[in-house]
Amino acid sequence: MRNIKVAATQMACTWDTASNIQRAEEQVRKAHQQGAQIILLQELFETPYFCQEVDPKHFKLAKPVAGNGFIEHFQGLARELEVVLPISFFEIDGNNYFNSIVVLDADGAIVSHYRKVHIPDAVGYYEKYYFSPGDTGFQVAKTRYADIGVAICWDQWFPESARSMVLKGAEMLFYPTAIGSEPSDASLDSREHWQQVMQGHAAANMVPVIASNRIGEETTSDSSMTFYGSSFIADYTGKKIEEADQKSEAVICASFDLDEAQEYRRTWGIFRDRRPSQYASINRLSAVGT
Repeated sequence: MRNIKVAATQMACTWDTASNIQRAEEQVRKAHQQGAQIILLQELFETPYFCQEVDPKHFKLAKPVAGNGFIEHFQGLARELEVVLPISFFEIDGNNYFNSIVVLDADGAIVSHYRKVHIPDAVGYYEKYYFSPGDTGFQVAKTRYADIGVAICWDQWFPESARSMVLKGAEMLFYPTAIGSEPSDASLDSREHWQQVMQGHAAANMVPVIASNRIGEETTSDSSMTFYGSSFIADYTGKKIEEADQKSEAVICASFDLDEAQEYRRTWGIFRDRRPSQYASINRLSAVGT
């Protein structure tokens, strides 16, 4: 048996970045007190979701990995509590900007650095204005407690992302998120679809999935979004086993026997029966004529 306890969190964010960091730390400490060893915080939690608007001033928020005080703060926390922390941040590297995440191991060391591959562009989600598509490829972080795959928000809608990470050895998948109401269509509620697509990744790959979203209303001069929380944890059959509500700060936890999950994958033969030679069309943007 190899039992691992994980946590998903959710909180509201303001332009008081010190307060955001403090509340995130409090959530990590609460999760640790409940025995969690790998703790997921939401996407870009240092600030409000600035991609809701197009404004060049927000480029000033970006920081490199080296000498990044925000990351260093959570390295110290990971080291103190001996927990694994995926930390989402706005990265600058030369003339390029990325929506990035580093995975901090239980000793505070950075064990992976991933840049978001799929960049959305919709009303209220103007990420293509700020971020270049990631160039790191999907990664698996070998941490003290488990080998984990971490992708970011819009990545979670693509089955190719999940399968790529599991093929590389991910035993669990983590998705930090910022999603809520659609400024272009107030009648659209994607919450259940958002959860179901990730439950499908858990079921198809037979690994647990952990997702953290933000909560609260965030308003700009000409737009407003209400993030719907609903952070959740699914087991390796895709069943939701823990879920937060849509409005409250929360820490939810679940335990998994990763040896049991591995045995389940083996006995089903999902990876044994894959036929990569038949999937050539997936390597093209369009399969027309193939």
